[in-house]
Amino acid sequence: MIINKKPRTYIPRDLTITWESLEPLFTELQNREINSVEELEQWLKDRSELEAALEEDFAWRYIKMSCDTANEELVKNFQYFAEEIEPKISPLSNALNKKFVESPFMDDLDKEKFFVYSRAIKKALEIYREENIELFTQLQVKQQKYQGITGAMSVEINGQEYTLEQASVFIKDLNREVRENAWKTIQQRRLIDKDDLNILFDELIQLRNHVALNAGFENYRDYMFQALGRFDYTPQDCYDFANAIEKEIVPILKEQAEKRREALGLEVLKPWDLEVSVSGKAALKPFNNGEELIDKSIACFNAIDEKLGVKLASMKANNLFDVESRKGKAPGGYNYPLAETGAPFIFMNSANSLRDLTTMVHEGGHAIHTFLTANLELNDFKHCPSEVAELASMSMELISMDKWDVYFDNEEDLIRAKREQLADVLKTLPWVAVIDQFQHWIYTNPDHTAADREETFKQIFNRFGAGFANWDDLQQQFGNGWQKQLHLFEVPFYYIEYAIAQLGAIAVWKNYKENPGQALDQYLAALSLGYTKPINEIYETAGIKFDFSADYVKELAQFVKEELEKLG
Repeated sequence: MIINKKPRTYIPRDLTITWESLEPLFTELQNREINSVEELEQWLKDRSELEAALEEDFAWRYIKMSCDTANEELVKNFQYFAEEIEPKISPLSNALNKKFVESPFMDDLDKEKFFVYSRAIKKALEIYREENIELFTQLQVKQQKYQGITGAMSVEINGQEYTLEQASVFIKDLNREVRENAWKTIQQRRLIDKDDLNILFDELIQLRNHVALNAGFENYRDYMFQALGRFDYTPQDCYDFANAIEKEIVPILKEQAEKRREALGLEVLKPWDLEVSVSGKAALKPFNNGEELIDKSIACFNAIDEKLGVKLASMKANNLFDVESRKGKAPGGYNYPLAETGAPFIFMNSANSLRDLTTMVHEGGHAIHTFLTANLELNDFKHCPSEVAELASMSMELISMDKWDVYFDNEEDLIRAKREQLADVLKTLPWVAVIDQFQHWIYTNPDHTAADREETFKQIFNRFGAGFANWDDLQQQFGNGWQKQLHLFEVPFYYIEYAIAQLGAIAVWKNYKENPGQALDQYLAALSLGYTKPINEIYETAGIKFDFSADYVKELAQFVKEELEKLG
């Protein structure tokens, strides 16, 4: 099945994205007379079409650059958009936002349909400052440097070169010396670039703080809560959530860590003892290469619902995957929606491990979300907040487990995989709390030094169990642990959503265990809404609560613990 871009009705079919080709379109939108609510709706659709074309053009520049960070031409193409197009569009988009809210026909629009959209436009106008345009350009370019630095990282183990993702497979080895050597080799490689990444991060902090002060905020944390449209919770709610995780989740994980230590016959757990299987068996290998991962994932999604498998199969047919790890490729994984095409691109760094399986079904959940929202009327209707986007992906991790037999030949491996996945579900919550609380401190204390930052990270990580490992004689590596988290450099304050969505995903899975058909229908119905409803209503459509209170954390943690115990 060939995926084609949707037909254009407003912008030229063969439009090449340059400033010269874009300016007349923005000018026409700005100058157009709007004499009725019908004309206002058409104006919104035309603006949406233009924005979708811009988003897809930017998407491909970013995708191609992250697939090959060493290619200078691809980096320049990305930077051209960031430096020559985005800064010129920003004031024009702000002017179009003003035109919308000042239209006498705005109040005649369907209030339910346009409530979320209108609220977001008003907030964007409120925090917009022209003097921040240049700062955003600098941030866009600087943030990309993280990919260049980390994408070039590789290590040599047993005389062979590996990317850090590939080398991490050795940390699951049954031989403790092999694990220790691999872990230390990886950490030593990270420490080589420690100072460069600290300098880069200091520059990002100062730029971000400047943006916040320009917009009239005391700090970047408070600015970002508004910029991210966090209408449904506050910084204090995040502190309370972290306290709940510390109280309800950390003790469960501490108990599991003690069982791990006993099973491995160790006096203390070291950081290289946290990933190896306590079964005494080699690490699970659910597939052998990238193509097999894609094919098995299509089969898995097909087993959940044929309509889902077809969507992933269409991505393969259209070369919308890049899944294998290689030198020069940016770290991490993502699902990038292609706004005009209505399909996504999945990027990841597979090393043929169980974690890669989880990454694929996670990004596959995002991909299904992209397909389900493709035909929403306005492009902005597809821009879901991360609390909703991550619900799509994290729920799919758990829903898909019932079909993981496509990856494993025997029941014993399947049970092991499910057990490891559920343990990871709980482990996600403290690490999210660490990164989130760390960011609160960073941006409410913007004048800190790199040494202050390292010390604070250690304190916060210790509060949440520090991975339940003994870090004696490893203080450099311990304090540098935050640098592996891409989000801190590239998408600040995008992290607490993983914990909020993890709770939602557990609730979706709980429903799925009780009534698979109904729960799947509710989940897909929620995703199909895009961002046309407030977050709490989207969660309600999914059959769950938008809640991250201590009681809810306790209830869902207990459910996961019980499911783990059933697996033995």
